[in-house]
Amino acid sequence: MKRIELSQGAGGSKTASLIKEYILPYFPDTDAEVSLHDLDDSAVINGIVFTTDSHTVKPIFFPGGDIGKLAVAGTVNDIAVMGAKPIALSAGFIIEEGFPLQDFEKIVKSMGETANIAGVPIITGDTKVVENGAIEEIIINTSGIGIESELLKKNMEEVGRGKKWLQDSSLQPGDKIIINGKIADHGVAILSFREGYGFEANIKSDVFPINKLMEVCLNVGGIVSAKDPTRGGIANALNELAEKSHVGMLIEEERIPINEGTLAACEMLGIDPYAIGNEGKVILGVLKEKAEDVLKEMRRHPLGKDAEIIGEVTEGKDVILETVVGGKRILEAPLGDPVPRIC
Repeated sequence: MKRIELSQGAGGSKTASLIKEYILPYFPDTDAEVSLHDLDDSAVINGIVFTTDSHTVKPIFFPGGDIGKLAVAGTVNDIAVMGAKPIALSAGFIIEEGFPLQDFEKIVKSMGETANIAGVPIITGDTKVVENGAIEEIIINTSGIGIESELLKKNMEEVGRGKKWLQDSSLQPGDKIIINGKIADHGVAILSFREGYGFEANIKSDVFPINKLMEVCLNVGGIVSAKDPTRGGIANALNELAEKSHVGMLIEEERIPINEGTLAACEMLGIDPYAIGNEGKVILGVLKEKAEDVLKEMRRHPLGKDAEIIGEVTEGKDVILETVVGGKRILEAPLGDPVPRIC
């Protein structure tokens, strides 16, 4: 009998296969503007953007954040990368009997603070307590809704590709690829803290809501597509964008921003930084003629000060990485994130 594996919930190609083989066949496609079968970061029905996410990060407190901050930021970001304006969240708690009330209060306080920073209120929720050992400490589910903004409407009219939202399938050859900052910090910080490696002294999670950064970019215009590279890292996100848009990409490795300490930690541990999840990053597809303007404005925002144009969309189907030594290799989607339980 086949059984669920941990890697099937870690993003990457194994998660994609699980969804396509065991979930989508039983949930028929709909005539929603963006449906479940589109496999974007959120769905859209009757003009409402809707998403949901469950959080099982281990440990629940980590350098740079906690499960509460992660839950709010993750759901806000899934709405924001569709180009939508997030307007409300729900919060569902499943708590293990015996969990310290002090820790629970700390998590809820963190959720409130992060929601306030994002400007997106938590307006409904649910709380359950299960017997000791039924789960590990706490699981949080957050769902969110968003709406079309005037910024998005103006942007999509300028792009002129017949789409209303920033979907993964919107790229065309010639578009530029931009990322707003340094990669892999979230996954490395959690792994180091969890296993006691000590890297977290200098590496902290990047978890943060990016909706206000997205507003800055949309105000410039020319944004074709957006995706937050969470589980499976930028390798998975870039491959998803390329596959759904039926295009290739040429990515310049030397332009991918990464902290020296994070890169050193990855090399020491033998893990690929491009496959490690992030929680405060966004990959943008931008019209060639608008890319420098978007980059300039992004760098003025605190979440975009290390932003870079890392490549461009090409004909073909593969994501090609031009390495720092001048060679080229295919950057494949990982089977799963090498660091489990990061979100």
